Amino acid sequence: MKYISTRGQSPALSFSEILLGGLAPDGGLYLPESYPQFSDADLSAMRDMNYRDLAFTILSRLIDEQDIPSKDLRVIVDKTYRAEVYCYTRKGQNAEDITPTLKLENNLYVLSLSNGPTLAFKDMAMQLLGNLFEYVLAKKGETTNILGATSGDTGSAAEYAMRGKKGVNVFMLSPHEKMSRFQVAQMFSLQDKNIFNIAVKGVFDDAQDIVKAVSNDHAFKAANKIGAVNSINWARVAAQVVYYFKGYFAVTQNNRQKVSFAVPSGNFGNVCAGHIARMMGLPIDKLVVATNENDVLDEFFRTGVYRPRGSANTYHTSSPSMDISKASNFERFIFDLTGRDASKVRELWSLVDAGGAFDIKQAGLFEKIASYGFVSGSSNHLHRMNVIREAEAKYGVVIDTHTADGLKVALELRDVNTPMVVLETALPIKFEDSIVEALGHSPERPAPLQGIEDLPQRFEVMDADVDAIKAYLVANT
Repeated sequence: MKYISTRGQSPALSFSEILLGGLAPDGGLYLPESYPQFSDADLSAMRDMNYRDLAFTILSRLIDEQDIPSKDLRVIVDKTYRAEVYCYTRKGQNAEDITPTLKLENNLYVLSLSNGPTLAFKDMAMQLLGNLFEYVLAKKGETTNILGATSGDTGSAAEYAMRGKKGVNVFMLSPHEKMSRFQVAQMFSLQDKNIFNIAVKGVFDDAQDIVKAVSNDHAFKAANKIGAVNSINWARVAAQVVYYFKGYFAVTQNNRQKVSFAVPSGNFGNVCAGHIARMMGLPIDKLVVATNENDVLDEFFRTGVYRPRGSANTYHTSSPSMDISKASNFERFIFDLTGRDASKVRELWSLVDAGGAFDIKQAGLFEKIASYGFVSGSSNHLHRMNVIREAEAKYGVVIDTHTADGLKVALELRDVNTPMVVLETALPIKFEDSIVEALGHSPERPAPLQGIEDLPQRFEVMDADVDAIKAYLVANT
């Protein structure tokens, strides 16, 4: 199994060789040369597996034995997916399931992905990534400096996964004063010496653009051993593929049934994993892309026009982890949509990188989207407040603002005869102010996280300046 760049101008590499780097040298994103295929017999054998066995089975198809031996991969997977790590389950759920399902009504479910240490779905991939990083760095005798950007949940998930890891420093950029108080507290209260939080004056896209600029400065990246944990990192997407399989098996009885998934979407990484699961043979009917007021992706799936709006036109909303107008992982899907035509991807992204837009109708690609199962819709503050109220009143369940966006669009686009699984983004306590606005009371808070907002915080506020960030990174490594 080798990995190639969506822009076609970087050499094919192994899983370990692309693990630490994030972007390919040509500015593209890595994908397998071809997707492994799971047959009906494979799916039947996997149906009753626990999460660890399922993860090992899927990841084994994506990582060569010569790269990471099976016995080592097994240890990494077993170390990652333990009930004591994913312990923040709802009442009545079993932590051993890792991603238990929550039935709302007939053929409507929530896939609980937020039971990990930072109460967000990002933990599902990031905990694995932390253990993979430590393993590969120790094997190579190397160190790395992770530079990442977060709109809320990636940062804390990365920091909790990497804190105290040997050979790893984390420099995390976040938009200053544009995350929830709980999200800020989770990140900035960490006192580990290998964790550095930088609050960037601007929006998430500004932070993400800095990470990309540093990654594309190949000399600086090499000299300072820059690694990446954002969703551009292939290992994160690979880890997320696993819970689509787990969710599918949880709500079906046989492999002839299809399932749709509704995914709150900002950077396109989570729903991209669903696309890849479908390409591997998982019987997915629809992949429902749910956006908030920053509806660039919804515009694309409705019109064929991909038009990032820039930081000045990105709204700050009550589902802030989706306040993104330039979806990094979207390039992976477009690569597949073009028939893996890297020259076409380079042509399209030259327009995006220049601050413009592209229209796939002009390339004759728009009609192909339906064959990949994608549909979309959007939500706004009023919608999500109403959905949160309705979910509590009708189902007795409190959901966070992002999951509410997913549920709103799922209800609009579902086929009642096909199971619809809404992917949970976070536990509602991460967005307490919005939950209080919607319901008039605070959501449940796990006991170990009481008073987290009152802990001392350690962070730097900086301008959205690439050179200043580079200088800070050099000074602190």
